[in-house]
Amino acid sequence: MLTVDAKPFPYIFSPAHTALLVIDMQRDFLLPNGFGEVEGSSLDAVQGSISSVKKLLDTCRQARLAIFHTREGHKPDLSDCPSNKLIRQNASPESKQHLKVIGDIGEMGRLLIRGEKGHDFVDELQPLPGEVVIDKPGRGAFWNTTLMDKLKAKAITHLLICGVTTECCFATTIREANDRGFECCGVEDATAGYNDNFKRSTLDMIQWSEGLFGSSQTTPAFSRLSIPMFRCMYRDGTGAGKVTGMLLLLYKRIEDYKKVDPTIWLHLEPRAAVMERARKLDAKWPDKTKTPPLFGVPFSVKDSIDVAGIPTTTACPPLTHVPSKSSPVVERLLQQGALFIGKTNLDQLATGLTGCRSPYGIPRSVCDNDYICGGSSSGSCVSVGAGLVAFSIATDTAGSGRIPAGFNDIVGYKPTRGLVSCQGVTPACMSLDCIALIAGSVTDARTVWDICMNYDDDDRYSKTAAPMPRHINATGPQSNSFKFGIPPPEALAVCHLEYRRLFNDAVIKLQRLGGRLMPIDWKPFVEAGKLLYEGTFVSERLASLPGDWLDKNRDHLHPVTRKVFDSVVARQSTAIEVFRDLQAKALYTRQAERVFAYSSSGVDVVVVPTAPMHWTVKEVEADPIGTNSALGTFSHCANVLDLCAVAVPAGTYSVVKSSEQSSKGRLPFSITFLGGSRLDAETLEIARRFENSMDGVFIPKRKKPSEDSITLE
Repeated sequence: MLTVDAKPFPYIFSPAHTALLVIDMQRDFLLPNGFGEVEGSSLDAVQGSISSVKKLLDTCRQARLAIFHTREGHKPDLSDCPSNKLIRQNASPESKQHLKVIGDIGEMGRLLIRGEKGHDFVDELQPLPGEVVIDKPGRGAFWNTTLMDKLKAKAITHLLICGVTTECCFATTIREANDRGFECCGVEDATAGYNDNFKRSTLDMIQWSEGLFGSSQTTPAFSRLSIPMFRCMYRDGTGAGKVTGMLLLLYKRIEDYKKVDPTIWLHLEPRAAVMERARKLDAKWPDKTKTPPLFGVPFSVKDSIDVAGIPTTTACPPLTHVPSKSSPVVERLLQQGALFIGKTNLDQLATGLTGCRSPYGIPRSVCDNDYICGGSSSGSCVSVGAGLVAFSIATDTAGSGRIPAGFNDIVGYKPTRGLVSCQGVTPACMSLDCIALIAGSVTDARTVWDICMNYDDDDRYSKTAAPMPRHINATGPQSNSFKFGIPPPEALAVCHLEYRRLFNDAVIKLQRLGGRLMPIDWKPFVEAGKLLYEGTFVSERLASLPGDWLDKNRDHLHPVTRKVFDSVVARQSTAIEVFRDLQAKALYTRQAERVFAYSSSGVDVVVVPTAPMHWTVKEVEADPIGTNSALGTFSHCANVLDLCAVAVPAGTYSVVKSSEQSSKGRLPFSITFLGGSRLDAETLEIARRFENSMDGVFIPKRKKPSEDSITLE
């Protein structure tokens, strides 16, 4: 936490949860012949603020704070401009001030109209790649915009606010932010208005009513392999210095790891091709202080997700196709400078939680070669867990992004279905499928989600509307408190003994972090989970395939996949049964909504073990369907109930490694935070706090042939 002098009392904030919000530094408000001057205003003060805002902006960029810019303006047809905003300008019949109104032609295009030259930012304050631009139709930055959602997605609780004009949009935004629970700080020398007397009065009122005023700077430090670490390495010139240098070391590690586990990659980009893309990145952004947020960060993609020009196999040869364009989620990552390294192995047709159902081999846990790595996103999680990439894009239908993350001591995050486009993904159960984000930390997963989250009109399940916003608790005891529920003892009884012990430890830790354990109705979670495989929903795994596909391709399927599909056909489910299950799904979803209700009885998250136990490969091969079913005890319900979920490492335990019980290893334990539909930001923040409390708890990975071949810290 940092403290700076402020009025009427010091301003205390955490850089990781603080954003700079730059208000309306547009040509229309700051330059001659713009809307401000046309209104009869003096530009002296607002033009004088440009250099101060630039200084503050540079400082916050150096400190790597999140940066947000707002622009006031309207659609060309003025459909978003209230009539009183237009009429008020001409309301005084004797006024000679308002010669033109919004939408009229000025020297920089139509006044305050989006897309016109005057609507854009002044040259000195143009946003950098990765900085968020909020186009607003009103004075306040929160009305009819996505600002609240964007701030929550980045876990922001504190705001440094600057820009123009002090008496109007600056003050309105501070008050709107305060209403929503943000702790705000106005920066005096980085704001200005058209009337100096109004500026002083405005700032006095802010100090009196909200007690917030000041400015600050800091530079957070990162010491482990992560997206911020890559960013720091490139910008500061440390480590490899350039992207090409980093790749030489990274590919050496990838080749070395093939000697440990050769089953991870179904397609690995040639090093020369990635090096050429890296050179283009270096050339495009020679100033490493102005790079996009994922500049030079290596990532992998589960091979059920399309990457243009590269076969998508879904680990099923008869379904292999070569897409002409990448999935939207991959495209957004590439646009932000990320480097695609390759496509990873998976359970065939993304059907399974064990990682043992691929015709291309069985990946093993990075923690112990005898144990499964989990699935179906097996290769994605191993590629992150082994330090071969910074993050991976996978999928999750029944736990496929969470189970393998837990077994590889990393983070697996399943956003609310529909927040990230599933276009370009080979369906498993189309109505339940969602993208999963695999990363080394909750912060990294959140960073990728923030970039990928976007409404896609071509995705039939994409979501547009946000839920009723929940306020932010930025200060006081409430800023550290939350409510959580857990399964009842009888539900947890299925867990391995060590899992139960570690889960109890996690519950105690959550209470020490400010969590309040609340009773919950566990029934909808259990019943929804049963619908996925004990009901008719499993039939959807065949619904995306041609009617005769199974008969024609049965011999090409993995034996366990074939057995699962044959059992689906044998059920002979009827339309009546399907509708009954759909009605039950609606009932359980409504009951789960009550668990997460925005009320005194509702909880913020439900915390569960990610899996009930960790099987060996031999145990799964002996009972492939029974072990797979058990793994989904706590994960099957999430997509059925339209929840978000994030799996987080929560400790380790020892296991006997030989029949003589003289050799022991250690395996990871993971818990999952289940959150309500589109309550991803709140769920991720609680998960991050728990993750931070686990600092210093780590699990030794299997020794790699060249452990020191890459140093990225």
